[in-house]
Amino acid sequence: MSEYEYVEKTPLRLKSDSGIKKKKKKNKSEKKLLEQVSKVAEVAEEEKQTKPTEQLKQTKAELAFQKMQEKMQKERILQKASMTHKQRVEEFNRHLDSLTEHFDIPKVSWTK
Repeated sequence: MSEYEYVEKTPLRLKSDSGIKKKKKKNKSEKKLLEQVSKVAEVAEEEKQTKPTEQLKQTKAELAFQKMQEKMQKERILQKASMTHKQRVEEFNRHLDSLTEHFDIPKVSWTK
């Protein structure tokens, strides 16, 4: 009897190798279904655009509110667009300098 008589001849099975799975190919029917769904979505969007909007049912106050919201939003956009990034950073740094130093580490030594 030699030492090599009872050698295991099968490959080693590691825990991570046991879960090898092949990727499944997509069927052509799935592609066709996706195309049909996209076509249906496009038709639905077109129908929404052709229907009259909800603005006819809004009250005067709601319309005025929407107009003011749009106006304020435009002003904010113009204000942000007027400054460069460098100017915004400088303004922010000035703001931070003006704040109190509440979160600084206080002095610990009483002798000084």
